[in-house]
Amino acid sequence: MFDTEYILQYLPLFEQDLASVRDYISTVLQNPEAALGLVEETEKAIHQRLDNPLAFEPYWSSKEREYPYYRIYVKNYIVWYVVIGNIMEIRRFVYNKRDFSMLL
Repeated sequence: MFDTEYILQYLPLFEQDLASVRDYISTVLQNPEAALGLVEETEKAIHQRLDNPLAFEPYWSSKEREYPYYRIYVKNYIVWYVVIGNIMEIRRFVYNKRDFSMLL
């Protein structure tokens, strides 16, 4: 078995998604502690997955994709990522009740 060391890479779209959710929870819902907790839990989940990002079931899609998407569930949100060689590319952060088929 090969031990691959994966490199973590964030797309700007993921960073925008996460910042938008953080700002909404912090400002609109007036709960900055919950916003900070969500960001910390998201980062922790991503770093835990970095050890073996391909060990999980890929997301089935009717769209033909060059790289399959994988999911990480964090509270009511989903982190979407792909693996390209030894890079784990974090692409989106989406509320899990949202129709994300058009976002990916």
